[in-house]
Amino acid sequence: MEREKFGSRLGFILISAGCAIGLGNVYRFPITAGSYGGAFFVLIYMAFLIFLGIPAMTAELAVGRASKTSIVKSFELLEKPGQKWHLMKYVGIAGNYLLMMFYTTISGWMLIYFVKYLSGSIMSVQGGEALGNLFASIVTDVRLCTVYTFAVILICFGVCSLGLQKGVEKITKVMMLALLALIIGLAIYSCTLPNAAEGLKFYLIPSLTHLKQAGIWTVISSAMGQAFFTLSVGIGSIAIFGSYIGKERRLMGETITIVSLDTFVAIMSGLIIFPACFTYNNGVTADASSVGASFLFTTLSSIFNSMPVGRIIGTLFFLFMVFAAFSTVIAVFENIMSFWLELTHMSRRKIAVINIVLLLILSLPTILGNSLWSAFTIFGKSIMDAEDFIISNNLLPLGALVYVIFCSHSKYGWGWDNFISEANTGKGLAFPKMFKFYMQYILPVIIFIVWLQGYIAK
Repeated sequence: MEREKFGSRLGFILISAGCAIGLGNVYRFPITAGSYGGAFFVLIYMAFLIFLGIPAMTAELAVGRASKTSIVKSFELLEKPGQKWHLMKYVGIAGNYLLMMFYTTISGWMLIYFVKYLSGSIMSVQGGEALGNLFASIVTDVRLCTVYTFAVILICFGVCSLGLQKGVEKITKVMMLALLALIIGLAIYSCTLPNAAEGLKFYLIPSLTHLKQAGIWTVISSAMGQAFFTLSVGIGSIAIFGSYIGKERRLMGETITIVSLDTFVAIMSGLIIFPACFTYNNGVTADASSVGASFLFTTLSSIFNSMPVGRIIGTLFFLFMVFAAFSTVIAVFENIMSFWLELTHMSRRKIAVINIVLLLILSLPTILGNSLWSAFTIFGKSIMDAEDFIISNNLLPLGALVYVIFCSHSKYGWGWDNFISEANTGKGLAFPKMFKFYMQYILPVIIFIVWLQGYIAK
């Protein structure tokens, strides 16, 4: 069977960016930036994106394009005889399923709130405490969460079942373009609010006070972690899209475009949140150490419910969040779909049906962990937090470390010459050959520090 390909470069860029653009960097990034010195954090974050994120993502794309397969077979095809890099496929398969076990549930929450704002039923709930109680009642409602999680799984696997070009590419392109239009429109509106200037000052102007309060090393490590985890590098979710593209363009330029879109969405989210917080909420009421999903569903919802056109803004904001969530889910589901296509050769529709049932079952522990199984913990964490910790603080950084070492060391893996040849095939910006020493020895140490810092922080 001939391997499917993207119909256009735009499709590849938007879908790859959609995989990187997730719920965490939409609301986590601006709060972390605001708490850790605003512009100082943003500048350090962007530096780490350039020196850490771009090389790691280019490496993963190169492995995908060179092998023309998913993580299930890519290492096996490129490794030298006797090497064991192919064992990485088990990490990739487990990582993608584990990520979707809790991400689909959170996506379901976004869908619930979109429906609530669209219908206007949430507008009668006023105040952070009342909205906090509403959120608690939603996440502990097993039936409601199961229905909406199933809806997310059904919709997104339904898209994947239509094929790469007719389903994933066609629908994700529309969704991502709508996401970008929504975030620009919401940011423009938010910046016209009465106290927008104070919010933007808090967000964008460097504050030595905030920097000293947080500590320079805390700011650096937080920016490094945010830069790395936002890109979804390490479990083959990016490599699969590399396997669907041709050799017309060099990979460095494509990576920079994807990273730029991801960063644009993260920064624009702050332009929505901070002017609104300073106009309707007397400033920010959450910090980087405590912000989570509750900030989105309580603090921001309280702000929307205070606005004259709050129902419209709330509807558009949660539509934007649904698109951000779905773009990631569809991208990861396509990776899962590729596993099955390569291992079983079944049709996309059969694979979709099997995985709809499978993922609904796998998501039940997360749903029940917020209600009936709330007393059950794993190393002191709830089921959802434990799943998130395994992915964010372990599989992603360690997986990226594998890709970097595999691509840069000829003795141990695929090797620098093969990597640089693949990355620099085609037109566009070339990956600098002088980065060889950096890729071989410095970048792995940085990634190891990110991984270690995750444990220190916890």
